[in-house]
Amino acid sequence: MDNIRSLDLNLLKALDALLDERNVTRAAEKLALTQPAVSSMLNRLRVKFSDPLFVRASHGMTPTNRALALAKPVKQILADIDALMQPVEFDPKQLHLTLNIAANDNDMQAIGLPFILALKQQAPHVKVAFLSIHRLDIQGMLERGELDLIFLDPVNAPAESHTRVLYQERYVCIMREGHPAASQQALTLDRFCELEHALASYEGGQFFGATDEALAKVGRQRNVALSVTSFLLLPDLLRKSDLIAVVPAHLVQNIQGIVVLEPPVPVQGYTKVMAWHERNHHDPIQQWLRTLIWETCGE
Repeated sequence: MDNIRSLDLNLLKALDALLDERNVTRAAEKLALTQPAVSSMLNRLRVKFSDPLFVRASHGMTPTNRALALAKPVKQILADIDALMQPVEFDPKQLHLTLNIAANDNDMQAIGLPFILALKQQAPHVKVAFLSIHRLDIQGMLERGELDLIFLDPVNAPAESHTRVLYQERYVCIMREGHPAASQQALTLDRFCELEHALASYEGGQFFGATDEALAKVGRQRNVALSVTSFLLLPDLLRKSDLIAVVPAHLVQNIQGIVVLEPPVPVQGYTKVMAWHERNHHDPIQQWLRTLIWETCGE
């Protein structure tokens, strides 16, 4: 027989049909081909296997010993190929894998927390590792398969990555319940600027952010008294002081002991997306996990 690389798999399908039907006409009907086409395929099979494979008989064709010996392996090969082409089916409750996600602390809280709670209900054996996105080589890690997902602003998404918008973020002003300014339905610009503010700066040591850019446009400036490196510190700090802060709205949804007001100036929000590499784009398990994130956190 010739090298397997020269064998057309359609010939194996024809051989399988001929073995089942023992008749060229019926085999052609089964394959949705013409009788001459199947006859031609049989001639090619005879050459490939150096055997007549079928000989004429009073009621059709009789397979040779060589053809009978091929029957089981040919059917198994075709079944294996068919299985390869079927979509992957899985039971989320039986999944055992680790999902690596890069995010900042705000996204771990706003997106990661509801996702984990939903995931544990549906796929209890899936492990999730959240990595701080700051100073990571996210593009290289995606390419090497060291990261599955990233939560970030689309302008910072790695080149050629796939993205899906989760939500449009806006900023709100927060302070403790009982704060002297909390009883006001709206903060005046003067009051907003004179109060002491806390600001989250991921790089550390910064006292100027998106809110200050908005104030500068109207010729004002606020009193930033504290700079921290994590948004997650702010609620506890504010509950125990008269500091106020301007933070992403998703961070303080349903938070206790905090009053939420609109800033007296419009602060530019941002878009939050999840991003992933092409290597994971068509993977059905990864698709399911991304859909779960969207269903629990998307808008």
